[in-house]
Amino acid sequence: MLLVSFVCTLIFGLVSSASVTYSMLAVTRTLTGIAICGLSLIVAPLGMEWVDTQHRSYSGIMTSFFWSFGNMLLALIAYLVRDWHWLLLVATLPCVLGIISMWWLAESARWLLVKGKLKQAHKNLQWCAKMNGRKDFGAKINLEARDLQHSNPASLPQILTKMAAAAAALEKSGGSSSYISLFRTLMLRKISLCTGILWFGVAFSYYGMSMNITGFGLGMYMTQFVFGVIEIPAKFIVLFVVNRVGRRQCQAWTLILAGLCIGANIVIPTSLGILCSVVAITGKGFSEAAFTTIFLYTPELYPTVLRQKGLGYCSFMARLGASVAPLIFLLDTVWKLLPQVTYCAMAVLCGSAAFLLPETLNVCLPETIGDTEKQSSKGKKQLPGDVFEVMPLHSSQK
Repeated sequence: MLLVSFVCTLIFGLVSSASVTYSMLAVTRTLTGIAICGLSLIVAPLGMEWVDTQHRSYSGIMTSFFWSFGNMLLALIAYLVRDWHWLLLVATLPCVLGIISMWWLAESARWLLVKGKLKQAHKNLQWCAKMNGRKDFGAKINLEARDLQHSNPASLPQILTKMAAAAAALEKSGGSSSYISLFRTLMLRKISLCTGILWFGVAFSYYGMSMNITGFGLGMYMTQFVFGVIEIPAKFIVLFVVNRVGRRQCQAWTLILAGLCIGANIVIPTSLGILCSVVAITGKGFSEAAFTTIFLYTPELYPTVLRQKGLGYCSFMARLGASVAPLIFLLDTVWKLLPQVTYCAMAVLCGSAAFLLPETLNVCLPETIGDTEKQSSKGKKQLPGDVFEVMPLHSSQK
């Protein structure tokens, strides 16, 4: 599906750059937006599922740096290429690099195991181990199998079979992996409700601030570039904080502080243009930190069998927030400060929903609905039963 998203984004993007009417442009850009949604929804969990618990934060956050680099590059390209036809063409061409990179990507072994595709999972794990120079991977798995079974060493396919059987057994007791399953159990209902609120609030505040880029005392291109620059230290701060205070606290306070920065600009006199710009840029940094955290936090909450569907549901809530965000500016006809008050209140309220979610710091990724229920209710930091992490990327020393 990742390849399909790249190809569709490339095709619709190229066609939109050649649009001759507004209707054609509107249709092709809509199709481009639909196609490009699959990129973030697939890349984030795919990268996370190939990394062990210790390096999960680094992998998720370091990948997001390319989003910030893209924002800065877009500002530069838009400044240099003023014709919108050429601008759309140049902005679409990087999809070619994404398509080429698919040669080095493999399907998630976790997903393959849960789906019972053991041979392909075995092949992908061995290929990954070979690429990373882990020749001892097979022997390490055999050792883990012997320790777990307290019997003769098992082969790699046997231990994979055991993992898949355990996942299937737990999943059978937890229900089918459909969108309805996102609300099937009490814990999943709580997770889905709170993450939906969070994604709505994060996107609402992020795009609300981004669309008001001319209101902070800087030019359109410079503000876009500065907003991209401020995301870099924001991501480094998240990388430092998220592994110390946890995902929940980081998620809640970054969004709440983004809202408070919006509120601060309400009371700061407009004559203090520099101070308004500093506060606004700081708020944008907190908003980006909230976006970075939520892309790391949400996949850790949902089990493998529902992770993609959970992110799809959360992405829908985010798109809903992004769609509503520009309409809030129309409220200035009622009261000039009402849009800012709305953005501030929404960020604070939505950010508070994170306090209701379970912590996932140093917790193994859940594979099934049963894992999510047991981890959340008992606060365990290891997967129950026979479902455990087997990652050839892990470089632990024995």
